This record gives sequence, structure tokens and C-alpha cells, in this order.
Amino acid sequence: MQGRADKGLVITTGTFTREAVKEATRDGAPPIDLIDGDLLCDKLKELRLGVDTKIIESVEIKNGWFKNL
Repeated sequence: MQGRADKGLVITTGTFTREAVKEATRDGAPPIDLIDGDLLCDKLKELRLGVDTKIIESVEIKNGWFKNL
């Protein structure tokens, strides 16, 4: 990072490698926050940004169970 930034931020819809996490938290380097796809989804749901959440229950009939009655 160059300039007057105090901190960096990298966002991905995927995941970060172990090496990327290690580099982002390396002693002596400017701090970099990493937000992967899972955390990004959690934050979007938490802040209700562009997403709606629904809990859906699915019931399936086990025909074999009823045939054995």
C-alpha cells in the first residue's frame, strides 16, 4: 500500500489462501482486513444490504414407511 492509507481492505466472493492471510497479518506490514465470501454474506445479511432471508421448511413423504404398515 502506498499513500496516506492506514489500513487496507480486500474483499472476495471466494476464499483467501493461508499465505494471503499470513501476509495480511505479517508483523511490520500495514494492516489489511480480509473479507471472504462467507463473511461477506454474513455482513450483507446482518446489515440487510441487497438481500432478503427466509427460513423454509420442507416436508417429504417416505412412501416406503407407509407401505410397511
